[in-house]
Amino acid sequence: MFYRPGIDDHGLPHDPFKACVVPRPIGWISTISKNGKANLAPYSQFTNLTFDPPYVLFSSNQTADNTRKDTVVNAEEHGHFVWNLATWDLREQMNITAEQVPYGVDEFERAGLEKEKASLSDIPMVKRSPVKFECSYHSTLRLPGNPPMGSVDVVIGKVEAVHIADEVLTDGMLDVRKTKPIARCGYYQYAVVTETFEMVIPGMSQATLNGLEGNPVKVAKYEAARKAGDEHEA
Repeated sequence: MFYRPGIDDHGLPHDPFKACVVPRPIGWISTISKNGKANLAPYSQFTNLTFDPPYVLFSSNQTADNTRKDTVVNAEEHGHFVWNLATWDLREQMNITAEQVPYGVDEFERAGLEKEKASLSDIPMVKRSPVKFECSYHSTLRLPGNPPMGSVDVVIGKVEAVHIADEVLTDGMLDVRKTKPIARCGYYQYAVVTETFEMVIPGMSQATLNGLEGNPVKVAKYEAARKAGDEHEA
């Protein structure tokens, strides 16, 4: 099949676009309002951008009444937000926090989630989530779209601190078999990651492999050794 979004009728009973880009990590973002109210909401358009230093982004469509989401407003006004890993064990709570409620409602309380104090700000984190990023707000890119929900705020944050529960590590590596992260698929579907497989790109230099691993320490060590004329020490 072939169709041009917004021009042609794809002829299907459900729109396939979001189902084509799967699975998508969930940006379970906690913020705090200017009057001190906690907010927690999931965003299915979330990713990391780079690793040295690490940046992440989440994108937030407008609401059905043409207003910007609370998370965007809070992140911009406060200057910080927290990403919490959404897991299989927390799927029901995550789903509750997706409901659109009046501004100022505490989604932690609605979903029965215990809060954990962040290290660098007053924004609460999901205590049971095994991985959390404390982020400083960097910028917002606003993309125009069709009303009421088409316009989107792409919010970029710099990761200032990382929390990882010791029990989800195996041999010094974050073990997805233990965290069981959930991801958004198409329509109303989700996926859970329980298994992985490994492939190393052939023909890559050690510098490139260090970058693909996302290890700034190895990258810096390799670069120092390269400048010293001994790449084998990297």
